[in-house]
Amino acid sequence: MFNFFANLFGYILNYIYNIVQNYGLAIIIFTILLKIFMLPISINQQKTIKKSAKLQVKVKEIQNKYSNDQVRQSQELMDLYKREKMSPFSGCLSSIVQFIIIISIFYLVSRPLTYMIHFNQDILNKYVKEISENGEQRVNYTEIAVIREKGNEDKRVALNMDFLGLDLSSIPSQNYSDWKVFIIPVLYVITSFVSMKITTNMQKKENEVKAQIDNKEKSEEEQTMAEMSKSMTYMMPAMAVSISLIAPLGLALYWLVSNLLMIAERFVINKFVKEEE
Repeated sequence: MFNFFANLFGYILNYIYNIVQNYGLAIIIFTILLKIFMLPISINQQKTIKKSAKLQVKVKEIQNKYSNDQVRQSQELMDLYKREKMSPFSGCLSSIVQFIIIISIFYLVSRPLTYMIHFNQDILNKYVKEISENGEQRVNYTEIAVIREKGNEDKRVALNMDFLGLDLSSIPSQNYSDWKVFIIPVLYVITSFVSMKITTNMQKKENEVKAQIDNKEKSEEEQTMAEMSKSMTYMMPAMAVSISLIAPLGLALYWLVSNLLMIAERFVINKFVKEEE
């Protein structure tokens, strides 16, 4: 499945690259187009989050009312979701789609000759073997190594990866002496914390509204869930930062642009949803 989407995205990225002739600029345009395509899902997710927060008050009332009758409680909850035209798993679709996109983009950026250029595999394997025999392959990303080592000899594997003076084929963890390779990962970290702050503030406002309606103390289970949610909020960007240090800079650039667009998207969508309400 990831191969399929990596191939699909590769055709799009290659088409853009053939127009702009710059790998970094192609990634930026590709990210913008992908965000526009994902906009309806993002809007629906934001609506679901807000609706779910309001619905939790009624859910808790049913849980308290039928705490001794699990069968009746389940039936009432099903009826509630049906009346509100909402599924308990409606938020899962967006998470699944985002996960598929993240992995597929990682495949694409890690193996641009396979998924973007669709280069002949026999010739590619030959180049990989030559690089290995010469002892020049110091990275796990063999196709990136081929682009760096064979780009001058074979124009078919040459990609213009120079973006504002940064080599997007560079891997930060293998270039500690070059401070420039950390510019994009650092900017990504900053935008990640800004994005987290916005998300936290939005969730805080939703929780304040809910608290005004339901003044009861949070149960131990609810507190545990809140802590888990908070941990996940910080864990996902931390994992992404770790990956961005051991992956080609092209991946970090995609995440950075995606973060910037996500911040703008949340402001716009939140305003749109509020006006609709």
